[in-house]
Amino acid sequence: MTKRTTAKYKIDRRMGENLWGRAKSPQNRRDYPPGQHGQRRRSKLSDFGLQLRAKQKLKGYYGDLTEKQFRRIFAEAERVRGDTGENLIGLLERRLDAVVYRAKFAATIFAARQFVNHQHVLVNGQRVNIPSYRVNEGDVIEVRDRSKQLAVLLEAVGLPERDVPEYLLVDYSKMTAQLQRTPTFDEVPYGAIMEPNLVVEFYAKN
Repeated sequence: MTKRTTAKYKIDRRMGENLWGRAKSPQNRRDYPPGQHGQRRRSKLSDFGLQLRAKQKLKGYYGDLTEKQFRRIFAEAERVRGDTGENLIGLLERRLDAVVYRAKFAATIFAARQFVNHQHVLVNGQRVNIPSYRVNEGDVIEVRDRSKQLAVLLEAVGLPERDVPEYLLVDYSKMTAQLQRTPTFDEVPYGAIMEPNLVVEFYAKN
């Protein structure tokens, strides 16, 4: 499991955007970076700076992945036929913690990672506690019976601030979710503007 070493809302403020579209984000009140020099005027970013920022935003959005993890996923996206940016998004969305988050079984991507790690989730009837587990199209993700009444789960399901995307089929009466298809970039409901094309450019030059 990746260890998150920074507070999740500091990622928002560092990036200057409300990445997950959450009402609680301090970025809604303080739209400048953290620290004593945060309110200074931001300098214009170079092409490299824009590409690096796009990579950091995407890494942060999926739970502040380590560079090693993210580069491994990118390398796999490059090997698959088709658009590398689209492949990258598809692979990220097929992570088990991402599917749990999209299905609203957890309030945040970080909570989803913990939910999986604490063995509350079954994939096709088998317990899986690896957040990076790759979900395949047609796989059924289910909250195990003894976890279906957890307060954090019921609270997350009732959150009004985001909807379940169309590529997931969710049944809250059974607490199950099925990945209908690998989503395209345009189908993914990001809370902020993501630019996978700039991520591709970043790795092409570095």
